[in-house]
Parts: sequence; C-alpha cells; structure tokens
Amino acid sequence: MKTRIWLAEFIGTAALIFVGAGAGALGMGGVVGVALAHGLILIGLAYAYGSISGTYINPAVTLAVTLAGKLTWPQALRYWAAQMLGGAFGAALLYIILGGAGTGLGATLPSAGINSVQAVIVEAALTFLLATVVLRTAVLKDSTPFAGVAIGVTLAALILMGGPLTGASLNPARTFGPALFTGTLGSLWIYIAGPFLGATAAAWSQRFLQDAQAPGAKPRRKAAGKAARR
Repeated sequence: MKTRIWLAEFIGTAALIFVGAGAGALGMGGVVGVALAHGLILIGLAYAYGSISGTYINPAVTLAVTLAGKLTWPQALRYWAAQMLGGAFGAALLYIILGGAGTGLGATLPSAGINSVQAVIVEAALTFLLATVVLRTAVLKDSTPFAGVAIGVTLAALILMGGPLTGASLNPARTFGPALFTGTLGSLWIYIAGPFLGATAAAWSQRFLQDAQAPGAKPRRKAAGKAARR
C-alpha cells in the first residue's frame, strides 16, 4: 500500500476520533452535538481524502469493502493498522489537550440496562446500515458527488438513535482510541464483534442487490476504477 493511502487513513481516523469523541468528552449539545460532530467531520474528510484512500476510516467499513471484492486481504490488514493507530493518536491528542481521562474522552460503553448481547445487536444493526450506504453510494456503483454527504448524514442519524444505548461507535477504531486511555478495553470486544457482524451482513446482502435494476431503468455504466468515498 502506498504511503499516501496509509497516511490518509491514519489522519482521517485520528480526525474522526479527535472531533467526534472530543464532542462527547466536552459534552457540547448532548447526543445531537456528538452526532453532528461525527457526521460533519466525516463529510469533510470524505471529500478531502476520498480520491486517495476511499476514506473508510473504520475497520468495519474496510471489512465490508474487502468482502465486496474491492480490497485484497493484505490491503485490508494495512488499512486496519492505519485506522487503529489513527484512533489511538486521536485519543492521545484529546488526553493531552483535556488534561487526562477525567472527561471520559468520549469513550463508547453500553448504557445501564443494556447487556452485552443487546449492545452487540445494536452495533451490528447500525453498522449494517452504515456499511450498506457506503457500499451502495460509493463502492459498488459509479461514484456520485453526493456520496460523502449521504454517508455523513447517515452516520449522524445512526448516532442519534444508538448513542443513548451503546454510544453508537459502529467503528472499532472509534472505540479503541478512547478505551486505551480510559482503561475500558474490557468492552472493546462488543465494538469489534457488533460492527464486524453488521459489515459482513451488509457485504453479503449486496451480492444479491448490486446487479438489481428497477424495471425500465437504463443500464448502469461500469465503474472506472474510481476510489470509493467513505
């Protein structure tokens, strides 16, 4: 993988955690503020780095793209490494700027009354929707100038629903970074298992849908090898 692709994924993931988790740590606007922070920064990053790496900045989305046949497994492993390191770096910046982990650094944890199984189901269901939008708007068809907006708005909407239940991470790197500095790695498995299950289901479902075409619709042109946006 070219260095610029690795760097784009590293910076993008670090920025997502710095801004998204940072909004949670600061408590500005509650779940609405956190949702907007994640969605808006993702839109910006999608257009900044989409042509370089696809701006997946999420190991679960990377898994969906790989299962869809758009990345090889060696490429996916390198994407995952860049994303997890980026998540840790973004959280480290928060730790330094906020003077420690007292704010929680926007860590994602199941809410009271939500058990581990329920949390996995929530994360899986929401990641399924996110990965589906990524695959349908930016990966498995001709790129659209509105893909970044669609994905960012979708992420914001999903956080509005799932935030009160699990923190709506939908992204192992998003959870890993803050957990590393807050000592909450014990719950990390939930935010790996759920998103990976949802991403796998999204990729599997698209095997049946990617060639579907509405009656009377014009045939789609083949994608010309453009990088997907996330």
